[in-house]
Amino acid sequence: QVQLVESGGGLVQAGGSLRLSCAASGGTFNVYTMGWFRQAPGKDREFVATISWSGGRRNYRDSVKGRFTISRDNAKNTVYLQMNSLKPQDTAVYYCAAALKWSAEAADDYNYWGQGTQVTVSS
Repeated sequence: QVQLVESGGGLVQAGGSLRLSCAASGGTFNVYTMGWFRQAPGKDREFVATISWSGGRRNYRDSVKGRFTISRDNAKNTVYLQMNSLKPQDTAVYYCAAALKWSAEAADDYNYWGQGTQVTVSS
């Protein structure tokens, strides 16, 4: 059983930056594809970014390409999401997740989830 704990959320002005972290425990971190999702009030949870176990493959939703960067440190069992040039529409609860599948962009592909961290971007 893998436990995931997100941190780094907060309130930031439009154009600012935040770095989210997700610490994993209870499993073999470097076998998992890791992903970030987000859910805004009244909306469905949506894919943000994913990274393969080695870090060699990364995918992003179109609206965050060029602004967000996903990375991982397998020695620290941690995945990160660097978010730059934040926009009010990025406001949401951000979740990290772990998947045993090699390629995973759908929420149903993921086996384990964190509790989420709130990101609020003011205009």
